[in-house]
Amino acid sequence: MSQLPQTDVIAEAFSRSAARYDAFASDHPHLTRIRNKVYDHVTRVIPRGSRILEINAGTGTDAVALAQRGYRIHATDIAPGMLERLRGKVDELGLHDRITIEERSFLSLDEVPGAPFDAVFSDLGGLNCIPNLTPVIRQLPNVLKPNGLITWVLMPRVCLWEMAEVFRGNFRLAFRRLTHRGVRSNLEGLHFDVYYFSPREALSWFGNDFNLIALEGLSVITPTAESKNFAKQFGRLYTILSWLDDRLSPHWPWNGWGDFYILTMRYKPK
Repeated sequence: MSQLPQTDVIAEAFSRSAARYDAFASDHPHLTRIRNKVYDHVTRVIPRGSRILEINAGTGTDAVALAQRGYRIHATDIAPGMLERLRGKVDELGLHDRITIEERSFLSLDEVPGAPFDAVFSDLGGLNCIPNLTPVIRQLPNVLKPNGLITWVLMPRVCLWEMAEVFRGNFRLAFRRLTHRGVRSNLEGLHFDVYYFSPREALSWFGNDFNLIALEGLSVITPTAESKNFAKQFGRLYTILSWLDDRLSPHWPWNGWGDFYILTMRYKPK
C-alpha cells in the first residue's frame, strides 16, 4: 500500500486514469443522462452568465458543458493528468474566454484567484474522498458571494441498485455505503478511502449561514454510473426506469437516495 498522503494518492491515481476516464464516458448513454440531469438542475438554480468555481473538475467534461451553456468556469483539480486533458479540450473548442484552469485542492480554496464567485460546483462524488465536508464548507465564505449558491453532487448512503445485490449474495457491495468508516477503493493500483454522506449529515455540516434550495436524487432506481451497457441491452426497461426515476427523484425519501444526489444551498450570512 502506498505511504503517500491520501490527497497525493488520489492525484496520482486519477492522473493515471485520465484517458481511461474519458474513454469510459464515451458512448455511455446512462452516464450522459446523469450528467444532463445535473446540467438541467444547474441551469434551473444558477443564472446563466454566473462565474462558477468548479472543484474536482477532472478532465473537464462538466466545465465544457457548462461553459457551452453560458457560464464562466474556474476549473480546479489536484490531478495534473486530468487537467492536461481539460486544457486540450479548451484548446480544441476555443473556450479560453469561458474556462480558466488551476491545479488546486479543495482543501486550499482560501487561496483561489478570482474570488468571490457566484457559485461553487462539484459533480459526481468528487467530494466523497474526505470523512466529512466541514473542511470545504468553512472556506466557502472566502470564495462565495453573499446569496451565492453551491451545487454539489454527492454519493449517499442509500443506493437501491447496489442494495439489490443482496439477492445475488453480494452482501459487501449491497451494504458498503452504510458504514461510517471509509470504504477502500482501488484505482490504477493505488488505494484510498471513499466516504458516503446522507443529506441529513451534509446539511448539519453547513450550519446557519446556508439555506437549502434544492435536493434531488440522481439515478435512484436506474443503474449506477458504473453500468455502461444496461441502457443499450435493455432499452425498453431502461426507458421505463428513467421515466419513474424522473418522477420520484425530487420527492422524499427518494431525493436523498440513488447513486448520487444533487444538493443546492444558498449562502446567506447572518
